[in-house]
Amino acid sequence: MPRFTHKQYQRQSMLAMVAYVAVMLGVWPLVRTVTGLPLKVLLALAPVLPMLYMIALMVRRIRESDELEQRTHLIALGAATGVVGALSIIGGFLASAQVWRADGTILIWVFPALLFCYGITRGWVARRYGVSLSCDDESGAPVYLQFLLMAAIVGVAAWWFRQSLDDRSLGTLCGIAAGFAVLGLIVGIGRWRRRHRAEELP
Repeated sequence: MPRFTHKQYQRQSMLAMVAYVAVMLGVWPLVRTVTGLPLKVLLALAPVLPMLYMIALMVRRIRESDELEQRTHLIALGAATGVVGALSIIGGFLASAQVWRADGTILIWVFPALLFCYGITRGWVARRYGVSLSCDDESGAPVYLQFLLMAAIVGVAAWWFRQSLDDRSLGTLCGIAAGFAVLGLIVGIGRWRRRHRAEELP
Protein backbone atom coordinates (compact mmCIF):
# COMPACT_ATOMS: atom_id res chain seq x y z
CA MET A 1 0.00 0.00 0.00
CA PRO A 2 1.57 3.38 -1.00
CA ARG A 3 2.51 5.75 1.82
CA PHE A 4 0.31 8.77 2.47
CA THR A 5 2.80 11.57 1.81
CA HIS A 6 2.91 15.04 3.34
CA LYS A 7 2.18 16.56 -0.07
CA GLN A 8 -0.96 14.42 -0.50
CA TYR A 9 -2.12 15.38 2.99
CA GLN A 10 -1.60 19.07 2.26
CA ARG A 11 -3.46 18.92 -1.04
CA GLN A 12 -6.44 16.95 0.28
CA SER A 13 -6.77 19.00 3.47
CA MET A 14 -6.68 22.21 1.41
CA LEU A 15 -9.48 20.84 -0.80
CA ALA A 16 -11.48 19.96 2.32
CA MET A 17 -11.11 23.52 3.64
CA VAL A 18 -12.16 24.98 0.29
CA ALA A 19 -15.21 22.67 0.30
CA TYR A 20 -16.02 23.82 3.85
CA VAL A 21 -15.91 27.49 2.86
CA ALA A 22 -18.02 26.77 -0.25
CA VAL A 23 -20.65 24.92 1.80
CA MET A 24 -20.73 27.67 4.42
CA LEU A 25 -21.31 30.30 1.74
CA GLY A 26 -23.54 28.37 -0.65
CA VAL A 27 -25.55 25.96 1.51
CA TRP A 28 -25.55 27.27 5.08
CA PRO A 29 -27.52 30.50 4.31
CA LEU A 30 -30.40 28.34 2.97
CA VAL A 31 -31.03 27.00 6.51
CA ARG A 32 -32.90 30.20 7.42
CA THR A 33 -35.30 29.90 4.47
CA VAL A 34 -36.21 26.20 4.77
CA THR A 35 -39.21 25.22 6.90
CA GLY A 36 -39.22 21.38 6.74
CA LEU A 37 -37.32 19.83 9.67
CA PRO A 38 -35.56 16.97 7.78
CA LEU A 39 -34.21 19.30 5.07
CA LYS A 40 -33.28 21.90 7.69
CA VAL A 41 -31.25 19.29 9.60
CA LEU A 42 -29.49 18.16 6.40
CA LEU A 43 -28.58 21.71 5.43
CA ALA A 44 -27.46 22.55 8.96
CA LEU A 45 -25.14 19.52 9.06
CA ALA A 46 -23.74 19.94 5.52
CA PRO A 47 -20.60 21.83 6.73
CA VAL A 48 -19.80 18.88 9.01
CA LEU A 49 -18.95 16.61 6.05
CA PRO A 50 -15.72 18.41 5.02
CA MET A 51 -14.68 18.55 8.68
CA LEU A 52 -15.24 14.79 9.10
CA TYR A 53 -13.09 14.29 6.00
CA MET A 54 -10.38 16.47 7.61
CA ILE A 55 -10.50 14.31 10.76
CA ALA A 56 -10.17 11.16 8.62
CA LEU A 57 -7.14 12.69 6.87
CA MET A 58 -5.54 13.49 10.22
CA VAL A 59 -6.17 9.94 11.48
CA ARG A 60 -4.62 8.47 8.33
CA ARG A 61 -1.64 10.83 8.55
CA ILE A 62 -0.96 9.88 12.18
CA ARG A 63 -1.49 6.17 11.55
CA GLU A 64 1.04 6.10 8.71
CA SER A 65 3.69 8.17 10.51
CA ASP A 66 6.73 6.65 12.21
CA GLU A 67 6.82 6.24 16.00
CA LEU A 68 8.52 9.58 16.71
CA GLU A 69 6.07 11.51 14.54
CA GLN A 70 3.16 9.67 16.15
CA ARG A 71 4.49 10.73 19.56
CA THR A 72 4.56 14.40 18.52
CA HIS A 73 1.03 14.13 17.07
CA LEU A 74 -0.41 12.48 20.18
CA ILE A 75 1.28 14.87 22.63
CA ALA A 76 -0.03 17.80 20.59
CA LEU A 77 -3.55 16.34 20.42
CA GLY A 78 -3.55 15.69 24.18
CA ALA A 79 -2.39 19.22 24.96
CA ALA A 80 -4.88 20.77 22.51
CA THR A 81 -7.73 18.72 23.97
CA GLY A 82 -6.79 19.83 27.49
CA VAL A 83 -6.60 23.53 26.52
CA VAL A 84 -9.89 23.54 24.60
CA GLY A 85 -11.60 21.46 27.30
CA ALA A 86 -10.46 23.89 30.02
CA LEU A 87 -11.60 26.90 27.98
CA SER A 88 -14.97 25.20 27.37
CA ILE A 89 -15.46 24.60 31.09
CA ILE A 90 -14.53 28.21 31.91
CA GLY A 91 -16.89 29.50 29.22
CA GLY A 92 -19.67 27.17 30.39
CA PHE A 93 -19.47 28.35 34.00
CA LEU A 94 -19.34 32.02 32.95
CA ALA A 95 -22.37 31.50 30.68
CA SER A 96 -24.27 29.63 33.41
CA ALA A 97 -23.60 32.47 35.84
CA GLN A 98 -24.77 34.90 33.14
CA VAL A 99 -21.44 36.74 33.33
CA TRP A 100 -20.92 36.02 29.64
CA ARG A 101 -23.77 35.72 27.14
CA ALA A 102 -23.22 32.96 24.61
CA ASP A 103 -25.54 30.98 22.38
CA GLY A 104 -25.11 27.63 20.65
CA THR A 105 -23.14 29.11 17.74
CA ILE A 106 -20.06 29.25 19.98
CA LEU A 107 -19.80 25.45 19.58
CA ILE A 108 -18.87 25.96 15.91
CA TRP A 109 -15.51 27.33 17.10
CA VAL A 110 -14.54 24.31 19.22
CA PHE A 111 -13.08 22.27 16.34
CA PRO A 112 -11.14 25.18 14.75
CA ALA A 113 -9.77 26.07 18.20
CA LEU A 114 -8.71 22.44 18.68
CA LEU A 115 -6.93 22.43 15.31
CA PHE A 116 -5.23 25.75 16.07
CA CYS A 117 -3.96 24.56 19.48
CA TYR A 118 -2.88 21.24 17.95
CA GLY A 119 -0.88 22.98 15.20
CA ILE A 120 0.88 25.34 17.61
CA THR A 121 1.62 22.58 20.15
CA ARG A 122 2.87 20.12 17.54
CA GLY A 123 5.29 22.71 16.15
CA TRP A 124 6.69 23.26 19.64
CA VAL A 125 6.88 19.52 20.46
CA ALA A 126 8.49 18.73 17.10
CA ARG A 127 11.21 21.32 17.69
CA ARG A 128 11.91 19.85 21.16
CA TYR A 129 12.36 16.40 19.60
CA GLY A 130 14.35 17.78 16.66
CA VAL A 131 11.72 16.67 14.13
CA SER A 132 11.13 18.63 10.93
CA LEU A 133 7.40 18.96 10.25
CA SER A 134 7.95 18.29 6.55
CA CYS A 135 11.13 16.22 6.61
CA ASP A 136 9.48 13.32 4.81
CA ASP A 137 8.40 15.35 1.79
CA GLU A 138 10.15 18.61 1.04
CA SER A 139 8.05 19.07 -2.10
CA GLY A 140 5.03 19.98 0.02
CA ALA A 141 4.06 23.62 0.30
CA PRO A 142 5.54 25.41 3.34
CA VAL A 143 3.13 25.91 6.23
CA TYR A 144 3.22 29.71 5.96
CA LEU A 145 2.12 29.50 2.31
CA GLN A 146 -0.77 27.23 3.28
CA PHE A 147 -1.93 29.79 5.85
CA LEU A 148 -1.62 32.66 3.36
CA LEU A 149 -3.47 30.64 0.69
CA MET A 150 -6.33 29.94 3.12
CA ALA A 151 -6.41 33.65 4.03
CA ALA A 152 -6.70 34.51 0.34
CA ILE A 153 -9.45 31.91 -0.29
CA VAL A 154 -11.56 33.02 2.68
CA GLY A 155 -10.91 36.70 1.94
CA VAL A 156 -11.96 36.36 -1.70
CA ALA A 157 -15.05 34.40 -0.64
CA ALA A 158 -15.98 37.13 1.86
CA TRP A 159 -15.56 39.82 -0.79
CA TRP A 160 -17.47 37.85 -3.46
CA PHE A 161 -20.46 37.14 -1.21
CA ARG A 162 -20.39 40.41 0.76
CA GLN A 163 -23.79 41.54 -0.60
CA SER A 164 -25.62 38.35 0.41
CA LEU A 165 -24.06 37.92 3.88
CA ASP A 166 -25.26 39.55 7.08
CA ASP A 167 -22.83 41.65 9.12
CA ARG A 168 -22.07 38.84 11.56
CA SER A 169 -21.23 36.28 8.86
CA LEU A 170 -19.14 38.78 6.90
CA GLY A 171 -17.28 39.79 10.05
CA THR A 172 -16.62 36.14 10.91
CA LEU A 173 -15.17 35.43 7.46
CA CYS A 174 -13.02 38.56 7.56
CA GLY A 175 -11.78 37.57 11.02
CA ILE A 176 -10.90 34.06 9.83
CA ALA A 177 -9.06 35.48 6.80
CA ALA A 178 -7.15 37.92 9.01
CA GLY A 179 -6.27 35.13 11.45
CA PHE A 180 -4.88 32.92 8.70
CA ALA A 181 -2.92 35.89 7.29
CA VAL A 182 -1.39 36.74 10.67
CA LEU A 183 -0.47 33.09 11.29
CA GLY A 184 1.09 32.89 7.83
CA LEU A 185 3.16 36.01 8.49
CA ILE A 186 4.29 34.79 11.92
CA VAL A 187 5.29 31.35 10.61
CA GLY A 188 6.94 32.86 7.52
CA ILE A 189 8.97 35.37 9.56
CA GLY A 190 10.03 32.59 11.95
CA ARG A 191 11.11 30.42 9.00
CA TRP A 192 13.07 33.30 7.47
CA ARG A 193 14.82 34.04 10.80
CA ARG A 194 15.82 30.37 11.25
CA ARG A 195 17.25 30.22 7.74
CA HIS A 196 19.03 33.55 8.23
CA ARG A 197 20.63 32.32 11.48
CA ALA A 198 21.66 29.05 9.80
CA GLU A 199 23.36 30.96 6.97
CA GLU A 200 25.30 33.08 9.48
CA LEU A 201 26.75 30.05 11.26
CA PRO A 202 30.27 29.12 10.11
